[in-house]
Amino acid sequence: MTQADTITRILDSAEQLFAEKGFAETSLRMITTRAKVNLAAVNYHFGSKKDLIQAVFARFLTPFTEKLNKELQVVVKDNPSPSFHDVLGVLAKTMLTGIENNENYNKLSVFMRLLGLAYTQAQGHLRKFLLENYSQSYSAFIGYLKMAHPELSGREIFWRIHFAIGASVFTMSSIEVLRSMEQNDTGAKSSIEEIMNQLIPFLAAALEQEQTFNVNAQT
Repeated sequence: MTQADTITRILDSAEQLFAEKGFAETSLRMITTRAKVNLAAVNYHFGSKKDLIQAVFARFLTPFTEKLNKELQVVVKDNPSPSFHDVLGVLAKTMLTGIENNENYNKLSVFMRLLGLAYTQAQGHLRKFLLENYSQSYSAFIGYLKMAHPELSGREIFWRIHFAIGASVFTMSSIEVLRSMEQNDTGAKSSIEEIMNQLIPFLAAALEQEQTFNVNAQT
């Protein structure tokens, strides 16, 4: 087994176990058992469990953000005032890159579960890692949303985008369950692209709703 093969097996196993059990509940021994490697291999290639968690996120986020940045720049070049729908459409297209014609889109679903865990489980080192490595891409994306509606305050953008993230994480991390429910209820079974094509207008409409709110409002 080459070093590249070892790294891939460790990352694949860690990714699956973190998504299934959570970060705290997954031990390095569980990962090495599933990957069929020894603990020394994990320590050699990653150093610690924290570094391994960060590597799992980096494997998806680094190529994703690089492509997203390029695609958004192209959109803004052609349309200096993109709508929420335009920006979210680029996001969806980037997420679907490489899986449009591939039924095995499990990795996207797994990553969305991991993203949900990053919000719900205390992982201070992960938040620091994401800020240090991806804050520029995140800020640029938020900037494009602000271009679409400059009248919205930073707080309104913050909450709207996180409501949208919540809906996206739920939908994409539970995609197989939802597709099965759809088939039972309606007799149809949408492809991931069809689901994304319905999700984007829904999120755009929510982001573009005119009613503002006061987060300090009291009842």
